[in-house]
Amino acid sequence: MVKLTAELIEQAAQYTNPVRDRELDLRGYKIPVLENLGATLDQFDTIDFSENEIRKLDGFPLLKRLKTLMMNNNRICRIGENLEQSLPNLKELVLTSNNIQELGDLDPLSTVKSLTLLSLLRNPVTNKKHYRLYVINKIPQICVLDFQKVKLKERQEAEKMFKGKQGAQLAKDIAKRTKTFTPGAGLQPEKKMGPSAADVEAIKNAIANATSLAEVERLKGLLQSGQIPGREMRSDAANMAEEEEDIQEGMLESFPMYDMHGMGEEGDNGEDDNMQEDMHVNGS
Repeated sequence: MVKLTAELIEQAAQYTNPVRDRELDLRGYKIPVLENLGATLDQFDTIDFSENEIRKLDGFPLLKRLKTLMMNNNRICRIGENLEQSLPNLKELVLTSNNIQELGDLDPLSTVKSLTLLSLLRNPVTNKKHYRLYVINKIPQICVLDFQKVKLKERQEAEKMFKGKQGAQLAKDIAKRTKTFTPGAGLQPEKKMGPSAADVEAIKNAIANATSLAEVERLKGLLQSGQIPGREMRSDAANMAEEEEDIQEGMLESFPMYDMHGMGEEGDNGEDDNMQEDMHVNGS
């Protein structure tokens, strides 16, 4: 990305365009922020900021001469407030292929009373319900929207839709704005979870038992990746203990104690009877 400096502005192409306006060409520099535009000395009717990385439309000094602003193919998702104070004669604003999401994000343009041409093609906001009528209602002097002439019928429909208390409520309901991050607002401190006492002990033991530099480097790599030396061994031991318990429980279920005792008693009685029979036969 390239910072928009006074030097860049001085070195950029400047020419008279086909409609005989003085134009400053700042296309394709990957500029992220609008700044230092006072260096233009308000000498241009048109400034082309196409093909950059701009996210917010603001940062303008007072530029009375500027009539046309080309901002297509950027990343604009927000429009700054009070643009009319910086650009009092802005007539044409091309925001094709940006990232404006909500109808309410367009509200700052309602104060730019000189604006007659606006393009929002290939912005997510154009898919919103009542998009075109909402824009016509908010910017009633608009003549061309998305390179289509605003018809009298559309103006009448917009006026009817947003007329009176009910219409004002409808406009309020659909005028949602994209949530933006305010530095320091609503921040919740992150709870940092450190290693447990067992993990600390495992790390100490692993370091103490290291016998070579290669082993120390291996331990360092494990710790950097979030792994605790010895944790896997403890887990394996726990798993083995659980498996042994499962095996024992299975054996007990298969061979109940009372069956085993019964078998032992029957076996003992049978042996005693056989011994008595042998003695009786020998004695006779």
